[in-house]
Amino acid sequence: MMKYKGYAGRVEFDDEAGIFHGEVINLRDVITFQGRSVDELKKAFKESIDDYLEFCTQRNEEPEKPFSGEVTIKVEPELHRNIYLRAQVANKSLNSWMNEVLKSALKTEPVSQHW
Repeated sequence: MMKYKGYAGRVEFDDEAGIFHGEVINLRDVITFQGRSVDELKKAFKESIDDYLEFCTQRNEEPEKPFSGEVTIKVEPELHRNIYLRAQVANKSLNSWMNEVLKSALKTEPVSQHW
């Protein structure tokens, strides 16, 4: 993984073309980059993100931010009920309780700490 200004990039190597190519993965907008060497790839990654941010500025648009902290999931009604009841018994909001459960489930540092 590559990281720059909060954006994360995934890289693959195309053996036939002899080129690295990548994509920013933590937003819906499409940002790609490529290079023939690691240094060229790193430079292209940063330039692509800077170009994206400049493009948004020129259009007077807010660039998409990586991860807002909001997650929408669909669960079975009985699971929803049980989650709600567990949060109530713990005297916590649903969001607070879910944050604790998810952090506990990870049991390690978030992936971003390893980039």
